[in-house]
Parts: sequence; structure tokens; C-alpha cells
Amino acid sequence: MLVYVLNQHGKPLMPCHPVKARMLLKQGKANVVKRTPFTVQLRYGSSGYQQPVTLGVDSGYVNVGLSAVTAKEEVYTADVKLRDDMVKLNSERRTYRRSRRNRKTWYRQPRFLNRKKPEGWLAPSIQHKLDSHIKLVDHASSVLPVSKVTVEVAAFDIQKIKDPGISGTGYQNGDQKGHYNVREYVLYRDGHTCTHCKGKSKDKRLEVHHRESRQTGGDRPLNLATLCKTCHDKATRGEIVLNIKPSKGFKAETFMSMVRWKLVGNLSARGYKVEPTYGYLTKLGRKSLGLPKSHVHDAFVIANGTGQERSSNVFSMQQVRKCNRKLFKGDRSHLKNTAPRDIFGFRRFDKVRLNGAEGFIFGRRSTGYFAIQTLDGGKLHASAKHSDLMLLERASTLLIERRSARINA
Repeated sequence: MLVYVLNQHGKPLMPCHPVKARMLLKQGKANVVKRTPFTVQLRYGSSGYQQPVTLGVDSGYVNVGLSAVTAKEEVYTADVKLRDDMVKLNSERRTYRRSRRNRKTWYRQPRFLNRKKPEGWLAPSIQHKLDSHIKLVDHASSVLPVSKVTVEVAAFDIQKIKDPGISGTGYQNGDQKGHYNVREYVLYRDGHTCTHCKGKSKDKRLEVHHRESRQTGGDRPLNLATLCKTCHDKATRGEIVLNIKPSKGFKAETFMSMVRWKLVGNLSARGYKVEPTYGYLTKLGRKSLGLPKSHVHDAFVIANGTGQERSSNVFSMQQVRKCNRKLFKGDRSHLKNTAPRDIFGFRRFDKVRLNGAEGFIFGRRSTGYFAIQTLDGGKLHASAKHSDLMLLERASTLLIERRSARINA
């Protein structure tokens, strides 16, 4: 375990061992400024000795790996899970707006013809993930003197992933070529047969079913399946579980193809020295070190990690919403969605201690009882009383807990 150090002006220095940090705190030469990761700030001038620190970023759609490496050791490791609810929330907001325009209430006219997207515009869900990557790099740079950032960039051929044998003019012929619409193509693809009962219901009426919600999966052919009306009605009522595989999406691949160089460019614009690398180099480096596939191991290799001493701890991070701005609870428009921010001094996502164990508040009741769990889903208590809790850290959009690293697992 290392303790991160800031100089008296708040600039990061090289981390030190806990013994030295404890001595500085005892002598009054430093103050604790952050609990996770544990960071102290010096109260006196320092020469600011620094070593070259390379931060490796294994970027991804949901999971991100970070590793900071010096010539001798790994000084920072983080495994981050980003939010994956942006598409659903944006779709829900769009539904509410359209409904509001159709009701007989005053509302401004829709302005479709005077809206122009700026150059380099990205969909809100993609832009949010791009900004989150930059935020994670800034977070690591706030406690370490990062001298270089190495980012893995990759371009995915989605057509090749779906059809490894595609070549030449095959790229010009989409799945729906020769079909009038998506529904006609799906029926043809499935042989005009129910994909659940395989025609055993004897129902000739065929319908197209969304494997995943239309809000998040859309109307793409991979998200659609043919069902007879009997099976479709039963599935809608929840009477049967469909015997069909979930659709294979390419959100992660699309994200990497869209923002790979934008991430490099944006980090460079913020003053970082950025160096790109590629997936095949990461794979070769990981295999040469005998490391299993994981985000933190990939980030270590991306940061030019070779034989350095690995960190004994990994910071597990999870990104969450700052607040819920909905005024009402879903379609039940008569129920207010307003809840007090503080209940007996605690907020949602606060880090607390209960019976010697640390966790986060994921559920709360106005009576003062809270659901406590860890970031990996482990439940500490389903209904802990407020008087039994000790507040450790206030909630933020990035929840962090320290775990012991298992390098060879």
C-alpha cells in the first residue's frame, strides 16, 4: 500500500510508504486531504522530487482499466465500471417530451428546422463516456505526477465480426438488401417460423418481437425475432420465458471506433503527453508476462509495464448518477419523486462503516434504515439502523473502494 502525497500548493509528488506518512502526520507536517485513495498534503515547502510516471488506459464502453507505472513499480491500479443507463434514460426523456407536446397544455412549438449540430458532435451517451475517460485520467493525475499517458486505440470491422468471410462488394450489400422493410427481412431470416415454439402452437399469425427493449436495443434486425401471436401474447404477459438467445450488440466496438482518436486529441488538448498503442501489442505483452486477460493487466502492459513490482491493491470504482431529476415516478404521474437529500445525516451512495465493515448506501427509508452493500454487490445489511452507521465519505459520482490485488487470478 502506498500513500499519495501533495505539496503545499496541491501539486502531486511521488507516493510514500505508510510509515513515512504516519510520521509526517504525527509531527504535524502534513494533513489528510483524501481518504480513498489515501492522500496527504505537506504543510511545508518541498523540492518536489518526481520520477517519470506512465499512465496506461485500457479504454472501454463499460469497463476501463488504469495503471500507473514507474521504472521500478506500479504505483496506481484502478478497475472502473462506467454507467450503462444513458441510452435508456435518454429514450425515456424523449418519450416524456413527445407526450408533453401532444397534450392539450401550453408548450413551445418544436424547433426542428433551426437546430444545427456542431462539428464533431457525438451522441449524448457516447459523449458522456468520452468525458468519463478524461475524468478518470484527471483523477489519477490529481494524486500522481503523470508524465505520459498511453491509450489503447482500436478500430473494429463490425461487418467482419458478423461475417468473417465477407470481402469485396459484400461490404456494399447489407443484411436487408432485397427486402421491403425490416419486418419482412426478419420474417424471411427466421424462415417464417416462430423461434420459440418452432410452429408447435399451430398459430399462423406471425409477429416481430423485440429481444431487448426498443428503448435500448432499437429496431435493428439483430434485436428482433419472429414469434407467433400465441407465444408473443404469453411472453408479453410474462407467462413464458422465451427460448431465444439475446441479441449480440456492437455498442462497445462502435464506441471504440468512434472515439479512439478523439480521446487522444482531447487529452493532448488538456496538456497531457499522449502516446497511442494498439490491441495486438497489448495482447503480445500480456502473454509474454503470463498474465490472464483483465482490464488492469491490459492497462499495466499499455503503461509499458514489464517486470516492475505490481501494486498490492486495486481501486475498484463505480460510476453512478449524481441525482434523479424526475419530478414524478414513471407513468404513475400522481406520485411525487421528491425525497429528502439527507435522512438522519446520511445520503444515498455515502460510504459508511457498519460493524467494522465498509460499504455504500444503496437504499434508504425515511424511518432511518439503510441498505448497505459493497461495489461488487455484496450485501452487508438490508436494513441497518442509522445509529449503527459511521459516515466515512460523502457521496460522489465516482464510488471508490480499495481491494487486495490478485495478480495471478
